[in-house]
This record gives sequence, structure tokens and C-alpha cells, in this order.
Amino acid sequence: MSYDLAVWEGERPADDAAAGEVYDKLYAAYAEGEEQPPTPRIRAYVRALLERWIDMPDDEDDVSPWSAGPLMDEASGPFVYFTMRYSICEEVSAEAARMAAEHGLVCYDPQWERLRPTAEERAACH
Repeated sequence: MSYDLAVWEGERPADDAAAGEVYDKLYAAYAEGEEQPPTPRIRAYVRALLERWIDMPDDEDDVSPWSAGPLMDEASGPFVYFTMRYSICEEVSAEAARMAAEHGLVCYDPQWERLRPTAEERAACH
């Protein structure tokens, strides 16, 4: 079982429902559509994730949080959709969402159909 997050470039949607609509369009265009090279901002974000956690193909000790890899292969254009191990998803997803915000990107949790970091997560960071 895995846990998924989507991160993209653009304005933060007004609410979770609007984010879900944007996510659906971006997923169809970039995750299911023709693969494109990641934009510089998405590439920088994925590199930041890989500085924090080892990439799955390089993981000889079975400690990578990712369920698929190489992680950069999950990025297309202004969008990256990635999966992580469910057993450590709470910690990893919170940090990945915080890192997305630091990079000026939008993070969406398709399981819970909500923007991340949540207001509670943002308050905990300050």
C-alpha cells in the first residue's frame, strides 16, 4: 500500500474543492498524458526531496520512503505525482508538503482530497 502526493506550479487554489479540480486536470495532462521534461522549479523540488531522502533505485538498505523511482521520472512539466510507503507516510508527506510550500509550489493530497500543508500543519511550523 502506498500514499500519494501531487505537487505543481501555480497559484494556491482557494479551497480543497478547487484544488481537486486543478489536480484532476493536471493529472490527466501530465501523469496520464505525454511525458514532458520537468520544469526547473519542479526539478529543484524533486532534487530537494532527494537530498533529504535516498532515491529508490539507490536504496541498498531498504530505507527509501518512495514506492517508485527514480523519483525524477515521476515529474512531468509543472507537475510531479509521487508515491511513498504507507508505513512512513505521515512524517514524509508532512515534510514533502512543507518543502513544496518553501519552493512556492502547491501540494495536494488526493487520498484526503485536501491541500497540504493544512492550516494545522502550517501553524505547527511557526
